[in-house]
Amino acid sequence: MTSLCQPGWAQPSGRFTLSGTVRGARGEALPGASIAVPALNTGTAADSAGHFSLTLPAGRYQLFVDFIGYERLTRELNLTRNQRLSLTLAESRNELSEVIVEGAATLKDKLQSTQMGVERLTIREAKLLPALFGEVDILKTLQLKPGVQSGGEGTSGLFVRGGSADQNLVMLDNAVVYNPNHLFGLFSVFNSDAVQSVDLYKSGFPAQFGGRLSSVVDVKLREGDRQQYVATGGIGLISSRLTLEGPITKDKGSFIVSGRRTYFDIFTRALNEANKDKENYSPIPDYHFYDLNAKANYALGEKDQLFFTGYLGRDIFGFNSPGGFNFDFRWGNTLGVLRWSHTFNPQLFVNTSVSVSNYKYELANKFDQFSFGIGSDITDFTARTDFDYTPNERHHFKAGAMFTKHLFGVGNLAANSSDGRIDFGAGVNYQGLDGGLYASDNYKLSDKWQLEGGLRLSGFQSGQNTYFGLEPRASARYALNDRTSLKGSYAMMYQYVHLVSNSGASLPTDIWYPSRLSVKPQRSQQLSTGASFLLFEGKYLLTNEVYYKWGRNQVDFKDGAQLFVNEDLDDEFLFGKSWAYGNELYLEKKTGKTTGWVGYTLSWSWRNFQPQRGTQGINGGRDFHPTYDRRHNLTAVLMHQLNTRFSLTASFVYSSGSATTLPLGRFGVQDIPGSSTGLDPRPVPVYPDRNTYRLIPYHRLDLGVVYKVGARRNQDITLSIYNAYNRRNAYFVYFEAIRDKNNNNRITSFQARQVSLFPIIPSLTYNFRF
Repeated sequence: MTSLCQPGWAQPSGRFTLSGTVRGARGEALPGASIAVPALNTGTAADSAGHFSLTLPAGRYQLFVDFIGYERLTRELNLTRNQRLSLTLAESRNELSEVIVEGAATLKDKLQSTQMGVERLTIREAKLLPALFGEVDILKTLQLKPGVQSGGEGTSGLFVRGGSADQNLVMLDNAVVYNPNHLFGLFSVFNSDAVQSVDLYKSGFPAQFGGRLSSVVDVKLREGDRQQYVATGGIGLISSRLTLEGPITKDKGSFIVSGRRTYFDIFTRALNEANKDKENYSPIPDYHFYDLNAKANYALGEKDQLFFTGYLGRDIFGFNSPGGFNFDFRWGNTLGVLRWSHTFNPQLFVNTSVSVSNYKYELANKFDQFSFGIGSDITDFTARTDFDYTPNERHHFKAGAMFTKHLFGVGNLAANSSDGRIDFGAGVNYQGLDGGLYASDNYKLSDKWQLEGGLRLSGFQSGQNTYFGLEPRASARYALNDRTSLKGSYAMMYQYVHLVSNSGASLPTDIWYPSRLSVKPQRSQQLSTGASFLLFEGKYLLTNEVYYKWGRNQVDFKDGAQLFVNEDLDDEFLFGKSWAYGNELYLEKKTGKTTGWVGYTLSWSWRNFQPQRGTQGINGGRDFHPTYDRRHNLTAVLMHQLNTRFSLTASFVYSSGSATTLPLGRFGVQDIPGSSTGLDPRPVPVYPDRNTYRLIPYHRLDLGVVYKVGARRNQDITLSIYNAYNRRNAYFVYFEAIRDKNNNNRITSFQARQVSLFPIIPSLTYNFRF
């Protein structure tokens, strides 16, 4: 640990700036670390790069620095000039103290912050919780927070405060991730070994974020060990992963490379090979996914540092039949970010980055001599600059600008034959220019009042269409006392790109489409207010938030819309409004052997699409609930440290059934070609309004045991039990025809059948660090 003092000057009030960076023993930045000066009852939290800044009166003080999983650092200060510190925290050796170190400091930071509706998830917490097939998933862990709904059984999709899946801005080190899912949404693309932290914003969005309506998921990768070379990994039921990290130059730069791969395909290929000569054997489709994360950083000097982040992920699904029919389906993300961080002085920092992000899918069929393929993609080229300025203890300014060029490949098609007699293609490509300017100030008016105001000017241009949006943001916190605070926030958001999907889930074949012609930018506004309480000597934080959100220009589709390879896709859209409101109650404990949280959400989500464009709209213009509307949602998470080796974990989820559309009845029409028998009338379903039925309530209990092995406790064996009491939750419902075998096999009735995806699933994972 070193202290670097820069020449300074006494400010008129005799106050000086204390700034610096908080890092772990391996050189990794510690975003969210708590820096406190108890004698002055003041402090701050490190930003996403580990930077902090405080303005204090001259004098001698004790400085305390805390971060979960690290020993508390105590530093004696004699503040007579502006100082810049490089603070290094040692990893906690006593596992029992791991949950104590963070303690009241983190909960008090949340109490005092003006920011509402934000949740920070540490990977240490995520790795303790039970996981499906033993695969730690940060997006599934976020589903355990109030106000966040899942897309269905086992999926990692997020539906936040009444918003759809495409209204979440998912960012990896400042680059947009357009499809954050593997395996059709069952797992996220984020490898837990490479992730440092995850921030989820549900309301009061900071002005630096824009482009989506419902939430921001800000994922930061680890920077790697600056002191020694380390290997980390795990072997699980369906996948294995390996991470290598170490110094590029000791104390100046480091790297981390992390890879993960599933091995479904290894078993299915072996099974297909063993049965290939059997008559009437149907081969099992081939599927696997992999991803690769990389990050490097290097200090060019005392004031400058370079960072590089890269990601490559692919899902590969294939089927080869003995009859010559081949099916190949690939999709995934690729991105790269280069960032330069510069310190002008202890009060002023700037981060400048350029990035490229691409998502695409390719689906190819081949039968005998004929091949057919469709695909879609979106590519972003982005440049952005963000300034961070703290002139004194009362103000914290942020300002910046960003510019993105979008390339949209919408529904491209190609077909050809080996003899050249068939060869054609179709599809359409668009471009879009996206820009934003923002400024914000976090102003500490007094010990009781703290305000944050921001303004974002956004714009988008595609073809002959240009749009602008002015997006005000405001938050306020009033401290009734040192254990109780009241908060409120308002935010307006614009969304200029839209996900074209005809299902309730986010599928790989969904298409991103720009605002153009009749497709106007979506817009939302959200008001929220709440109260926070520190209870039982600061060991518990209780929050209660109420919100109301309303949106315009929401996008849906005509009945029977043609979404694939349609060069006039604008004509398939319908436009309407949405609104959602609810109450979120949250109790969190961060200290002691037993930690965790309980969250309960009571909410309503609505949509309305009036008759338009030669249609009756949706439901004839009547209000309806989207599929992800859930009235009640309860989550409980418990983590208990038995001793230095054993940890017990449990999570419970309960939610009302999702809205769905089922046929009200059927009528028979005779003499229709294709009926099962010539005598049967063909049953035609009669559907009521959209989403008028509810599936059964969803609930599930997951259990886990973590056993640390080795003298240094650097290995563990994790047992997870998903769906411990074997609840058969509804994935979807279909109707089965009941026939009378004694009466020419006629259909006499229909019976509803429920499809459940996951029974009880135990899994064992071995994790290591050397």
